[in-house]
Amino acid sequence: MRGFEPAFGLMREQLRTAGEARGFAVTRLLTHWSEVVGAEIAAQCRPVKIGYARDGFGATLTLLTTGASAPILQMQLPAIRDKVNACYGYNAISRISLTQTAPTGFAEGQAHFSPAPKPEPPAPDPATRAEAQAVAEGCTDAGLKAALEQLAENVLSKHAKSAANRKA
Repeated sequence: MRGFEPAFGLMREQLRTAGEARGFAVTRLLTHWSEVVGAEIAAQCRPVKIGYARDGFGATLTLLTTGASAPILQMQLPAIRDKVNACYGYNAISRISLTQTAPTGFAEGQAHFSPAPKPEPPAPDPATRAEAQAVAEGCTDAGLKAALEQLAENVLSKHAKSAANRKA
């Protein structure tokens, strides 16, 4: 290739080899799981492997889920199978089996299917906010003034945290 190459192109073969080792002929099922089955279902389970029968027809998809989500997913298995088969383009999957794990998961928390929400940063104290407004007081441009206030607030709050850590 000439020029820039997409990042996925650099690891396409490694991902295909790893996916085929677990039975995934279509890697899109792994890489775009939430798009294939929907965000609500993807938050509750992950595909683990695909096992093929001896005659090559009627594969079994194994999904990893938590114990609490298993009954809900059990009712949705026909819809999940239809969505997965739509990804393949034919009826490749005939059965889906669920594997349950503890809510905290085994092997370094593999059962956490959706990322934990990031905590919101605490609001700065009024004294820090007032000091930051005083720093940007002479600026006439509203956008620049807001940016300077935010920068001053971040620097002052970080300085206050490091001072508190030194005292402790």
